[in-house]
Amino acid sequence: MASNLAFGRENFYNGYRKKYGGLNQTQVDGLEALLTGIEQDSAVTDVRWAAYMLATVKHECADRYQPLEEFGKGKGRKYGSPVKLVIDGKTYNNVYYGRGYVQLTWDFNYKNLGAALGLGTQMLTNPSLALDPAIAYKIMSYGMRNGTFTGKKLADTISGTKCDYRTSRKIINGLDKADLIAGYAVAFEKMLRDSEATVAGVGASAAPAKAW
Repeated sequence: MASNLAFGRENFYNGYRKKYGGLNQTQVDGLEALLTGIEQDSAVTDVRWAAYMLATVKHECADRYQPLEEFGKGKGRKYGSPVKLVIDGKTYNNVYYGRGYVQLTWDFNYKNLGAALGLGTQMLTNPSLALDPAIAYKIMSYGMRNGTFTGKKLADTISGTKCDYRTSRKIINGLDKADLIAGYAVAFEKMLRDSEATVAGVGASAAPAKAW
């Protein structure tokens, strides 16, 4: 079942360009995958949740809007060391550094998210799956909605008349860059609401073919 959210692309990209400047094709492709993921996500029905998710990706993925591998691949961090696992008779030595839209780390997070998304042990045996945009979106949506990453979830800070974008940062990483990301969320909420007004229940327009 799809979400009740739908976004007119022209208004969205025009709003983005006015706020943050032009977009290259890689950024457009990334945003298109994210917007489509939100529109198809029956669990995301609050435009403010969508806005905070986009704000998180803007920060975590360095404005690229593509799932990324952590810069440095965890070097010098505890989760940056190989983990030996034996699964179905095969031995794996994977490093579970940050990957995806929300920089998923640690083997237990790969294990738990993989199981939650119906992927069995695939995330453990092939952590690069977190770089697939469709899977990266599902990881972000599930984790942010259910408090998988830190115990904090979107409904804790954004629900009904309550909307605390600053404290929402605790869903991912304490209050690190909380004010900056909150500002992004405010901007994205305006873009999304303006673009919602253009579709009026008839669905989002076709994806833009070129960079804006």
